[in-house]
This record gives sequence, structure tokens and C-alpha cells, in this order.
Amino acid sequence: MCRADVQGRTERRSGRLQTAAALSYDRLMEAAAITRQPETPPTTPRPGGMLHRFANPGRFLRLSGAVLPWLAAAALGLTATGLVWGLLFAPADWQQGDAVRIMYVHVPAAWLASAGYVALAACSVASLVWRHPLADLAAVEIGPVGASFTALCLATGSLWGRPMWGAWWVWDARLTSVLVLFFLYLGHIALVRAFDEPERGYRAGAILALVGLVNLPVIKFSVDWWNTLHQPASISFTSAPTMYVGMLWPLGLAALGYTLGFAAIVLARTRAAVMERRIRGLLMARAEQTP
Repeated sequence: MCRADVQGRTERRSGRLQTAAALSYDRLMEAAAITRQPETPPTTPRPGGMLHRFANPGRFLRLSGAVLPWLAAAALGLTATGLVWGLLFAPADWQQGDAVRIMYVHVPAAWLASAGYVALAACSVASLVWRHPLADLAAVEIGPVGASFTALCLATGSLWGRPMWGAWWVWDARLTSVLVLFFLYLGHIALVRAFDEPERGYRAGAILALVGLVNLPVIKFSVDWWNTLHQPASISFTSAPTMYVGMLWPLGLAALGYTLGFAAIVLARTRAAVMERRIRGLLMARAEQTP
């Protein structure tokens, strides 16, 4: 038998193994999403059924692959527009001067620090209640992204506080509660990776994420509950904004861009985690086929 025939047979065999591994992994994930649910009568809608439509890795990869480029492009465009507008063209504050321009970086980062933790808690609920396979992977990937935005919030807050308060850091109620949020992110990152069995890490991380929710109202209402150095919110759902419209528009664009950017990063990381699992399944299938 010639060398070309041997090489052709090897490539065909490898291709069959890859296809079989991918299909078996998809079926296992879909079966896990179904068998983990309590049995219900056929006529009763299964709780979380809509969520489990996206439990199949192949379906998730197809949908996220179509959405991700548009999401990333919109995030880059809005963030760049908001930052350039705010840092270069928006008017300075009549009290704080040009130092207020750091707001266009700090405020969206602070918003995403809290919103990201809400998303982490939502994934934890989906994991604990519905055992959604992708919720665990998403929660693992949200942690580092949320911690990065929280660190950016703390760093820019210190830069803003130095000329305003005369100190890089004060144990203000708002600053301290955001620091606690940063530690909660770090604790979740460490906890989900602290067990040999991934499932145990996912459950422990989900419980920690839900317990940490009590810190979010403290962050939100700390300036109202206590006499703090941190200024109260300039934008509220119950009253008109106290900010000049020429500063409000670039801030809104930057915040929307940050939000889409956060979603795009988490989506890309979750796609990578799903593909990593598929590759691991392929390697396991190949190892089982090797004599």
C-alpha cells in the first residue's frame, strides 16, 4: 500500500472521529439539560424550557457567531464616539473644571461593575434552578470581565478623588462597598476553580454570587443612607437629570458602548469555553479509539 493511501485513510478516520466527538458532545449537553429537570407531565410546559433551547453548544455557537461581530462593532463605535466627545468637546464643569472629564471613563465602568454582578447572579440562578449547561460557563467568564471593570472603576475614582478630595483613597461608604464588590468578583473567580470536580465549583460560585447580591443596594443607596464624600447620582429614574445635556449625551453613548463591549467580551469568552470543551471531548474520543 502506498504512502498516499495510508495518509488518506488516516485523514478520513480523523475526520470521522471529529464529527462523532462533536455530535456526541452536543447530544450529551442537550441530554444533560433535559435529564437534570424534574419529570413533568407531557402536557405541562417544562420550567425554563425557553432557556434550554440554547443549551445545545452548536446552536449557541451559530447564534453567537452571527451576533458577535455586530455587537463588537457597535461597542467600539459608541465607546469611541462617547469618549472622544466627552474628553475633547464636552464643556468643563463650572466647579470641577476639566477634572470632571474622567467621568466619561469612571461612570460607565461603575455602572458595568454592578450590572455585571447582576448578570453573574442571573447565571447563578439559571445554574442552580434549571441546571442550564451554558449558565455555568457564562458565570465563569463574567467573573474576570466584571472584576476588570470594577478595578477600572476604583482606579479612575482614585484619580478623580485626588484633586477633589485631596486624597487618593478615603474609606467612604460608596468606595468601600465597591471595593467589597471587587473582592466578591475575585472570590468567585477563585472559588469556581478551587475544586477538582467542576460541578462543585460551579455550585459554590453560584451560592457566593447570590449571597453577594446584598452588597448592590449598599453601593446604590450608600450616598443616601450616610453622609459621604461621594456626590449623589446626577441621573435618576424618578427625577430629571441634574447634568447639562452637553455632558449627558456623551456620557450616555459611552455607557451604552461599555455595556455592549461587556456583552461582546463575555460572549467571546463563552464561545471559547464551549469550543475548548468540544476539543477536550474530541481528544477523549480519540484516546478511546487508540489501541
